Amino acid sequence: MKFEAVTIKDIAKALGISTSTVSRALRDSYEISPETKQLVLECAEKLNYRPNPIALSLKEKRSRSIGVLVCEIANSFFSQVINGIESVAYDKGYNVIITQSNESFEREIMNLHSLSSRSVDGLLVSLSTETNDLSHLEMLHKKGLPIVLFDRVTDEIETHKVVVDNFKGAYEATEHLIQKGYKRIAAIANSEFLSITNERLAGYKEALNAYGIKYNKSYVKHCFYGGMVFSEIEDAVNKLFTLKQRPDAILATSDKLSSGCLKTLLRRGIAIPQEIALAGFSNSDLAELLNPSLTVVRQPAMEMGRAATELLLQLIENKRPVVQFEKRILTPELIIGHSTIL
Repeated sequence: MKFEAVTIKDIAKALGISTSTVSRALRDSYEISPETKQLVLECAEKLNYRPNPIALSLKEKRSRSIGVLVCEIANSFFSQVINGIESVAYDKGYNVIITQSNESFEREIMNLHSLSSRSVDGLLVSLSTETNDLSHLEMLHKKGLPIVLFDRVTDEIETHKVVVDNFKGAYEATEHLIQKGYKRIAAIANSEFLSITNERLAGYKEALNAYGIKYNKSYVKHCFYGGMVFSEIEDAVNKLFTLKQRPDAILATSDKLSSGCLKTLLRRGIAIPQEIALAGFSNSDLAELLNPSLTVVRQPAMEMGRAATELLLQLIENKRPVVQFEKRILTPELIIGHSTIL
């Protein structure tokens, strides 16, 4: 049986009045008597009438919905970002439509086309690992669709951006490893296309330099899909162990990479931190419950979601074109676990 939503016609039929009278009563028009308005409202409640959002969007030229694109919903960092987005959006009367690219450029394009065709009022976008052509986003941006970029951003689109201080997070994690006596520190990172990869590796390199440790290119391994393909992480770790001077510590630069590195090392029977130390980026609450507990850079994900949504709603509701944009940089926190302390 096909579901059919209750319409103004159903209310009009039930009360024996015209649809125009029902419509005006629902709009609280002065033309309709208080008694008739009360009858219409009671009937609408009884029939569980809800205004058609598509019809409203056509009338108001606004859908009161925003689209969100992330690489993966089943990721503690992005799930927390989404919680932050929804906490602001729903409070302001906006619905949220969430999509995921699964790190696919093609799927990113499909999702953005789908969201824009639904007449969303704006977009919150974190780029996929495969994205190095931004023409699909630039086209929507030039047409006037409000867009805010978060976490994985690009300088090629002039709009509001919300990021974490990735340099600081990686610098402090690397510095912590050095101060604990580790000298041969490897890094397992995401795709070289991503802004977060370049910023985190820059922090890692600068910490090595500050402590007089020579940067060794062979100690840096990239996982293009950032841990979504587990075999990538296994391969990266295995290559590190084939080096003549194998590393005594690993910095993993994302949530999936951190958990994947831990899993790979434990499968190999490697004692952590006795044989090799491990630090990473992770927002998972499980990091402190693992054995050993992980040393991690925790990002303010909820705050990122809230900030990005507030900036997007400013773009949507501003009556004049916005020409000055903000790049908001949030501060991460280094949480020390037993994976780096002998």
